[in-house]
Amino acid sequence: MSNFTLDLAQSELKIILEGLIELEQKMARICETSDDEDEIADYGNDLIEVRLLIKPLKEKAVAQYGEQILNFSRESL
Repeated sequence: MSNFTLDLAQSELKIILEGLIELEQKMARICETSDDEDEIADYGNDLIEVRLLIKPLKEKAVAQYGEQILNFSRESL
């Protein structure tokens, strides 16, 4: 397997994390609510891969920028 290196600003990383977390939630909802076994299998396999991607990305992001990197709220402070 080859590697792909990407250099991101904090704001860019936050956008990617938010998108991946929303995708993870959508896939999990489909797996929980679908009656179609093929759909559940397809989304379930993709969900595993998304979770394997998100976990180290979140850990590295929090280590670099703190827990605030995972705050996606649009409410004003």
